[in-house]
Amino acid sequence: MNPIELFLTCASWQEAQRITDVLLEKKLVACVEQMEIRSKNWWEGAIEDTAEIKLSMLSVAEHYDKIEAEIAKLHSYETFVLKQISISHLNEDAIKWLQTSTS
Repeated sequence: MNPIELFLTCASWQEAQRITDVLLEKKLVACVEQMEIRSKNWWEGAIEDTAEIKLSMLSVAEHYDKIEAEIAKLHSYETFVLKQISISHLNEDAIKWLQTSTS
């Protein structure tokens, strides 16, 4: 088991909730934190300034492809960015909880 943290921005609270609920119900993630953020980025030749919802999700690397496929079905952005960060250390109780929550 390889624990990971995933990051994804969503256009609205509704979209963030929909994605969160599906990933949790399918046991692809153990936990999702939702944060209101402000993003600035290049899109189609211009700088955008957008209010978004950022998801921080705890999961295992083995589920990445399934998570990405579910997000692709639900996300409103033409191009979404799903970032994976490997977790090199995690306390033993958290590892047990993660294994139970994502199996």
